Amino acid sequence: MAIRKIREEGDALLLKKSRPVTDFNDRLHTLLDDMRETLLQADGVGLAAPQVGVLRRAVIVMDTSLEDKSPEEQIIELINPEIVEFDGEQKGPEGCLSVPGVYGLVERPNHVRVRAQDRFGNWFEAEGTGLTARCFCHEIDHLDGHLFTERSEKILSDEELEEYYGSKDED
Repeated sequence: MAIRKIREEGDALLLKKSRPVTDFNDRLHTLLDDMRETLLQADGVGLAAPQVGVLRRAVIVMDTSLEDKSPEEQIIELINPEIVEFDGEQKGPEGCLSVPGVYGLVERPNHVRVRAQDRFGNWFEAEGTGLTARCFCHEIDHLDGHLFTERSEKILSDEELEEYYGSKDED
């Protein structure tokens, strides 16, 4: 496993649509393992393959409802994910490892169910609420070439961010 460089805003690759994963092979497994290590090292809650320079529909997200588990046990790998159900709404600060130090006020569904494949190509569904739901939406946006700043109704100052959380959490 290796830590990969996280691409940042201004990199044209972040604005491109990712291609579906069709080969569930060792290269994919290495990518997922590297993304896992990169995410944990960056202390984020989600990472999409385009953020590490690979235009494939692969993301990893943290299931934040599993607070009693280790970060490694919280990770969900989603290959070719699609949102199949969502409801409710939440509005709050959102950040991104590819847009360091910037947070915007973004509205997202409060509950999201996704259908995806695992690293071996098996289909499954996962769901999340709150931060996990936000993360599903945010990372799938990356696969379609979108950054959270496009969805943000307002970029928050440090003072405004403090009013919401008192600390910064990145994607």
